[in-house]
Amino acid sequence: MSRRLGTGGARIDRARRVGFSWNGRPLQGYAGDTLASALLANGETLVGRSFKYHRPRGIVASGVEEPNALVGIRAGGAFEPNARATIVPLVEGLAARSQNHWPSLERDFGAVAARAAGLLPAGFYYKTFLQPRAAWKHVFEPLIRRSAGLGAAPTRP
Repeated sequence: MSRRLGTGGARIDRARRVGFSWNGRPLQGYAGDTLASALLANGETLVGRSFKYHRPRGIVASGVEEPNALVGIRAGGAFEPNARATIVPLVEGLAARSQNHWPSLERDFGAVAARAAGLLPAGFYYKTFLQPRAAWKHVFEPLIRRSAGLGAAPTRP
C-alpha cells in the first residue's frame, strides 16, 4: 500500500486492514475506504470497459456521478451488478469483479469494435443482420446481446 499518505483521511482507519478481492486477486485496504479508493491505492487504474466500443475506463469522479466504475459485487452470498465502486464501502471478504469484457479486463476481445467504428456510424441499421434467418437466430443476435449491456442479473431480490 505504498501509494497512501501517512496522515489524513478522517474516515479511514489505518489501524484496521480489510481484505477484499478484485477480479479474483486478493488485495488489502483500510476500514473506511470505498472500493474505488482501495483499488486506486493498490495501483488498479483500469476498472471497466465502455459499453459500445469496449475502450478502457478508469475512475474519474469520487461520488455517485462516477460513470465508469460499475462493478459486480458479491458480499454475504448475494451478487449485485452495476454497483458504483465510488460508493461501495469496503468490507472484509468483499468480492468485486469488473464487467462488460471477455475474456479479461486487460485483454478484452470486444475492443476490436473500436477498430470497426467507422463501419458502424450513428444510426446504423442493425436489421442488416436479419438475413439469413438462421444466422440471425444462432449467430448475430447472441453475439450482439452478449456484447451489449452491463452486468449479469442479481442472484437475490
